[in-house]
Amino acid sequence: MARFKTLLLFGAPGSGKGTQGKILGDIPGFVHVACGEVFRNLRVGSPLGSVFLEYSSRGSLVPDAFTVKLWREYIDGLVVSGRFDPKSDVLILDGIPRNAAQARLMEEHINVLRLYYLDCLDKDLMALRLKRRALHENRLDDASDAVIKNRLYVYEAETQPVLNYYPENKVRRIDSGRQPLEVLGDIIADMQTVG
Repeated sequence: MARFKTLLLFGAPGSGKGTQGKILGDIPGFVHVACGEVFRNLRVGSPLGSVFLEYSSRGSLVPDAFTVKLWREYIDGLVVSGRFDPKSDVLILDGIPRNAAQARLMEEHINVLRLYYLDCLDKDLMALRLKRRALHENRLDDASDAVIKNRLYVYEAETQPVLNYYPENKVRRIDSGRQPLEVLGDIIADMQTVG
């Protein structure tokens, strides 16, 4: 089976991945899948939902094999429902892979055309974005200072190697501390160069 043509949105919690992913996912021929949203839509009482809740309530990442399995089941559902056509559409993944182990597990499923690293050096801005999101989207996992601090620490410790996993010519670093429209402009300009 052919691998899915894929663009990765990469960056710490609060860097703007979700905002950019939603906008890009509205462009015909692109399908945005936010792994965090997939997890949050799990029924809490289900076996998969219980595993997610156990980890997310501590601000920890869910185990890699579980994450990739759930992601693949979700993608298969998009294909069956006609919301994703692997022959013509490009996947925009946000929040997966989070580390080199997940990247290796996903290698058989995706052909990464580009990794957009949304880099926001202002940690206070990212925390503010997360707290704002918690209020607007009722996301309790983003409301606590302790959970936010832990999520940023886990991100930096565990996901930085993903940048090293993919070839340098596929990685584009984008300053996401700016206005969303400026960030989007940089991504779209670069997408036109992707073969």
